[in-house]
Amino acid sequence: MAVTDLIWLVFIISALQPVFQQRYLNAMRAKKIAQIEKKRGSRVILLVHRQETMRMLGFPLMRYIDINDSEEVLRAIHLTDPEMPLDIVLHTPGGLVLAALQIARAIEDHKGKVTVFVPHYAMSGGTLIALAADEIVMCKHSVLGPIDPQIGNIAAASLLKVLEDKPIAEIEDSTVAMADLGRKAIKQIVEAATQFLKDRMSEEEARRVAEKLATGVWTHDYPISPDEALALGLPVVTDMPNEVMELMTLYPQPVRTTGGVEYLPGPRQREPAAEASINK
Repeated sequence: MAVTDLIWLVFIISALQPVFQQRYLNAMRAKKIAQIEKKRGSRVILLVHRQETMRMLGFPLMRYIDINDSEEVLRAIHLTDPEMPLDIVLHTPGGLVLAALQIARAIEDHKGKVTVFVPHYAMSGGTLIALAADEIVMCKHSVLGPIDPQIGNIAAASLLKVLEDKPIAEIEDSTVAMADLGRKAIKQIVEAATQFLKDRMSEEEARRVAEKLATGVWTHDYPISPDEALALGLPVVTDMPNEVMELMTLYPQPVRTTGGVEYLPGPRQREPAAEASINK
């Protein structure tokens, strides 16, 4: 074989390797999902957002909950028997309120038990979806997040704070308009979250929790731990099935650059220290 032919062969194999790897991952995911569904007698739906890379230029892009996601999730729910349990695996930084609310309302309307699994984090819109579930399963160190609306890159609650602290004559019209939009957004989110929560607590308590989550008590990226979520009255347990964690390993971060975390794969168990013997 000529050297040029060998070079072309290597090039073709290198070009096709990502395709074969993706097909392998897809097959393994389908197998693991089927395993979980059989074990739990449920429909498993994943909403997993990883950082992605443009194929040609290599720029990292963040994915969020969008309309395409809500269409796919709603389609999966509609194709599921109303009495069958739903297991929703969430791994997301959040996204569009419209899309998150569509998914949350579909979950709320589902007759069968809905369990949301949060292996690592489900922030903002992801938390809004979780509020509609019957049970939220978290790891000891996984987190939820506040659901306070953002107007552009500014928290709606912070815009309202500007109106409180300064005379209206000293505030630009655009800021006043944004603050008005923020007030409406907060009210809408509080009403929606109250609706999702009031099946598990009194309406008064549900509104109190919704307001704490939506009115800027915390920064938007504040990590709400399982203990804090329990203190709020959310239906949280920390008994994460191993199968769900194994499934998440089949969604690796597809960024081409080398990551900053490295370890030997597989579980590790502490071995008892060997007793030293001294021969005299």
